[in-house]
Order: sequence, then structure tokens, then C-alpha cells
Amino acid sequence: MYPLRRNRRLRQNEAVRSLVRETIITPDDFMVPLFVVEGKGVKEEIASMPGYYRYSLDLLAVEVKELWNLGLKAVLLFVKVPDDLKDNRGTEASNPKGLMQRAIQAVKNAVPEMLVMTDVALDPYSVYGHDGIVEKGQIINDPTVEALCGMALSHAEAGADFVAPSDMMDGRIEAIRETLEDNNFQNVGIMSYSAKYASAFYGPFRDALDSAPVDQNDIPKDKKTYQMDYHNRLEALRETRMDIEEGADIVMVKPGLCYLDIVREVKNMSEVPVAVYQVSGEYAMLKAAAANGWLDHDAVMLEQVVSIKRAGADIIASYFAKEVAKIINR
Repeated sequence: MYPLRRNRRLRQNEAVRSLVRETIITPDDFMVPLFVVEGKGVKEEIASMPGYYRYSLDLLAVEVKELWNLGLKAVLLFVKVPDDLKDNRGTEASNPKGLMQRAIQAVKNAVPEMLVMTDVALDPYSVYGHDGIVEKGQIINDPTVEALCGMALSHAEAGADFVAPSDMMDGRIEAIRETLEDNNFQNVGIMSYSAKYASAFYGPFRDALDSAPVDQNDIPKDKKTYQMDYHNRLEALRETRMDIEEGADIVMVKPGLCYLDIVREVKNMSEVPVAVYQVSGEYAMLKAAAANGWLDHDAVMLEQVVSIKRAGADIIASYFAKEVAKIINR
């Protein structure tokens, strides 16, 4: 075909490159993770996540309004629970006056149209830092699922639009769906962390919430008995398929960049929207490299989020969402 077909004709200037561009990023692609703490007037930077903060409820409302004005229409809430409220069964997770429940209400009061998704897992509430109840050195599945159902119901009652189980317990999607249906919350959706891997990229997130597993002899030191083995591909498809069958409205792959092959395969087989979580370690690495002058921060940031969407993500949960939106809106 050469020289009749010269592919560079479609790359020769920005006008033509923009015209034929296959993957376009907009603020509508993003969901913004937000960390919430008790107190008033609190905006504290997370040491391992430069430029990212924990907010008290009053400043959470201010932040949500700014996000909305940037065109960002969905938030994913996480709470940092005081140590004196933690136990092995996550009792505080279902408290109708708990921090998460008040955070949901604060967001809805500030911006009623904002889509509110909530983390459903016991690790922020656990004295052991695990996503489930610990008995005799094991993370027990079914009693944990029961606790998650109560937690999800309390979020729905507080006004959440979607609950987002991130725990990776077996059977929790069907159980939560049935709980919501039985309590007349048919319109509350479920975004399931369907393919969540036991990754080394979660460290800064655990700093943000003080939710790392404790180092005790009789307690598992990692989450590998419930989060997925990163060597596996077919397991992700099996987990995702089961979650869809159990009633998940959105499925998620987590983390992002190291798992783009999984994202594409999940997208190819999924009947529901696919979310991807660009996690704290991915954020922290770029921030550190850019601070040392090793990488162009904005150029790499945009390349990363485009790669996630190009791989098949319909929704991107990213700590870069606000920065990306500001660039898009220039």
C-alpha cells in the first residue's frame, strides 16, 4: 500500500489528531475518592499521598461543591474511624449516626445531585485492620457478610445512591441485594469490587485510613485469603460473572495500571458498566517521581487515565480526578 497509504497524514498536526482521536477523557468518566474524619475545620494532608487530604464534614461539603463545579458528578466515600470505636465485628459500621452516615448526608445536603457511593467493608472499623471478622486466626465469611448487609442498609437509609462492597467475601453481593430489596431500597445500586487483587499498591490508602492489618501472631498479616492472587486472570472473570449474576449493577477491577489486561477481558464479557480504581500507590509513585523532576506530572497523569479508559473502563475512580478535570476545563 505504501506510498498510497501514509499513516502519518493523520498525525501531522493537532487539529487532525484531535479529529481522529479514538479515546476521549471527560469529567463524566471519573469518580472521586474522598476521605472523611471527625472534627471541624479539618483538612489534613496525607503524608504518603501529597496533595490529597482528609476532610471533616464541614470542609467535605466545600470540596464536594468544588468538584461539582468542575463537572465531577460522583464521589466514593471512605471514613477514618477513631480507635475507640473499633472492634472485631465492625459494630460502628451500622451506626445510623456514624461518620459515614453523616458524611453521606453532608454530601447530599451540599450538592443533592452528586452521586454518592460508599465503601462497604469492615477494615476501617476493625481493631485488626481486616475486611472481615476474625476468629481463631481466620477471616470468617458468612458472619462478615451479615455485618456487611447491615452496613449497606444503613448507608442506603442515610441516602447513598450506590453501596460499594470492597471486602471480597463470597456471596456478599446477593446478600446485600436481597437486604436492600427487602427494605424497599430497590433503587440503591451496588458497585462491586469484583476483581480486587491482593496488591502491594494499597499502602498509602491504608495510611489514609489507619486500616492496615495488625502485626500479631494469631492474626493474618495480609489479605490474601480473600483478595485475589495477582497471578490469576480467569479467576477475575469468574468472580465478575458471579457478581453480575448476584445483582451487581457495576463491577470493578482494582488496581488499575498493572491490571489493564484484566480490565479489557472483564469489559469484553461484562453486561454491566466496568469501573477501574487507580489506586493510592499509583498516585503516590507519580507524585514522587514528578517531585524529583523525573517525570512530567500532567503528561504522565493524562497518559495513565487515557490508558485505563482505552482498556475498557466506563468509570475511573482516581485521586487524579480533580487535577484532570481542571486540565480538561481550561
